[in-house]
Amino acid sequence: MPVMRSTPDAGSSQRAVHAWLLLLPALVLLVAFTHWPTLATLIDSFHSTPRGGRAGVWVGLENYAAMVDDPVFWQAVRNNLWFAGATIPLSIGLALIMALWVNERMVGRTWVRMAYFTPTVLPMIAVANIWLFFYTPQYGLLEQITSLLGLPSRNWLGDPATALACVTVVAVWKEAGFFMIFYLAALQTLNPSLKEAAAIEGASRWYFFRRVQWPLLMPTTLFVLVNAVINAFRLVDHLFILTRGGPDNASTLLLYHLYEVGFKFWDTGYAAALTVVLVVALAGVALVQFFVFDKRVHYQ
Repeated sequence: MPVMRSTPDAGSSQRAVHAWLLLLPALVLLVAFTHWPTLATLIDSFHSTPRGGRAGVWVGLENYAAMVDDPVFWQAVRNNLWFAGATIPLSIGLALIMALWVNERMVGRTWVRMAYFTPTVLPMIAVANIWLFFYTPQYGLLEQITSLLGLPSRNWLGDPATALACVTVVAVWKEAGFFMIFYLAALQTLNPSLKEAAAIEGASRWYFFRRVQWPLLMPTTLFVLVNAVINAFRLVDHLFILTRGGPDNASTLLLYHLYEVGFKFWDTGYAAALTVVLVVALAGVALVQFFVFDKRVHYQ
């Protein structure tokens, strides 16, 4: 009786089926919790907000037109650009300086590393409460220092000129320690012979950093930059404790404005349009980072 043997094509097809079956749970979760909500939000942005038992109706680009005419939206855009422009370079630069310092041999290096990393493990709400003590008028830490110096009292979070800057300082303090871990890990993977060779050649520390360490840290910098950009548009937890977007929307960020529109004013159609604009903007930034900056990075 002849024996049936599987052909190579049948074996490869069977392996492909097994591979797709293994990927199926992850694909279902990805579609259900990422792709479908994104598509549903895009569809909702072209409909009015449902009221009572009445479903939303097709309004086309009306929600986007309302966004263009909304002064609070443009204020949030300006605030978010200012917030991102300050937090991204400051947190990355501070993280790099801290990593370079704690990478050297020093007394108590472990404790210094732990001190730098501590803000990262704290929830953002807890961080905001800590800094609220610093900024509180009359009896806050900053007020105690200014009174000792004979300077006039100031409501740091209640002044439109300083509210956004105070919020930015909190975000930088929170993120710098997190980014430091990545830079420190990258520095410890560098070959020690590079530093020894530079010392033999008489290169200064600045020259060694600029010509050797910094180019080798570019992959880490790109990764940190992507995270910093995302966090600049994602971190709004501290606003609920510190300013709630005030005073007079001086510290309102895009995501916080989206929260207010969607869950405070319950205008889901307009909130969906805001979400689409925010997702498209972040996707555009990500594409530029990965397809433009990534080509300038050397991974070896």
